[in-house]
Amino acid sequence: MRVSILGAGAIAYGLATYLAESGHSPTLWSPSGQRTRALATGELLKATGDIEATVPVRIAKDCKDAVANADVVVIALPAYGHKMVMDAAAPHLIDGIPVIISSHSSFAALYLSKLLAERKVRLPIVVWGTTLLTGRQQGPTEIHVTTVRQRLDVATVPFRSQEEGYGLCKALFGDRFVKRDGMLAIALSNLNPQNHLGIALLNLTRMEKAERWSQGGNVTPAVGRFIEALDAERLAIAAHFGIAVRTVKEHFSLSFHVPMGTVSEMNQEMDRQGRGGFGPTTIESRYILEDVPFGLLPTVLLGKTTGNPATLHQSGISILSAAYGRDLKADNDILPALGIDGLSDVDLADLSREGF
Repeated sequence: MRVSILGAGAIAYGLATYLAESGHSPTLWSPSGQRTRALATGELLKATGDIEATVPVRIAKDCKDAVANADVVVIALPAYGHKMVMDAAAPHLIDGIPVIISSHSSFAALYLSKLLAERKVRLPIVVWGTTLLTGRQQGPTEIHVTTVRQRLDVATVPFRSQEEGYGLCKALFGDRFVKRDGMLAIALSNLNPQNHLGIALLNLTRMEKAERWSQGGNVTPAVGRFIEALDAERLAIAAHFGIAVRTVKEHFSLSFHVPMGTVSEMNQEMDRQGRGGFGPTTIESRYILEDVPFGLLPTVLLGKTTGNPATLHQSGISILSAAYGRDLKADNDILPALGIDGLSDVDLADLSREGF
């Protein structure tokens, strides 16, 4: 299949190499055009780590070019770029061409659904609970893939397209997907924001001083307990909706191939295996600038809607906003455009299944 990836960061590069190695034809579109400049001249894209490959990749000249040549469109960039990319892509999307959001946050699928409804376009929007892989760019034409996840939660808006979306993901990326009960389950399945809150908040000075520090190694028992307490808030919200979601312990075990234990024990094992990664070396990190407004804030909204206050999530937003000297909530440009703040839990659940 011809798969157009809207984005040009580490996840987009990793997806492109995975797809090319699997016999598909990936296209990358960089909104700024900067990251893909070398690839546009014909240089090959190289992956190391869990994916070892050197592959050609097509570079789209603009968003219209990317979408027009696609059998599937994948949105793969940080959440603070989702609205901008959806605004750029929506005028060119046509009936039946699936869109995959990797990974989904802040009810972005509903925003895209709203844009498409205004044009009377109908297509499946496939949402993932997290990314297929983790990694870091090593340069303009190289990605080091840290891990390819064994299991990945998936759902589709509208829900009636679930089987189609699941089959598409399986055809593109293998038998690793777990069907979840609608987009709301995915909204409560992305564990990165809560995990990154624990990691970043309790290692903030390391980030600010640009230290080189082991991320997994510094998920100490205290940090692990904080992450587990954050997880309990998320699980309580999921239980209100009757939604089955993976626990944070299951997440670490399945994503990073370590035996089940406490969050700290599993991260220490990842570190011993050399798979714990390194933490951010700047406070201008997506762990905060993306995950606070686009990850923690929606969980707080769901907590208010269900009567299960996400107190630790809210406190994290407030503490980090104070540390940064600005209101991080204001960076979210999707929720204000949706206007779902006052919906009841029943209406929000229905909207999450059917879209606009």
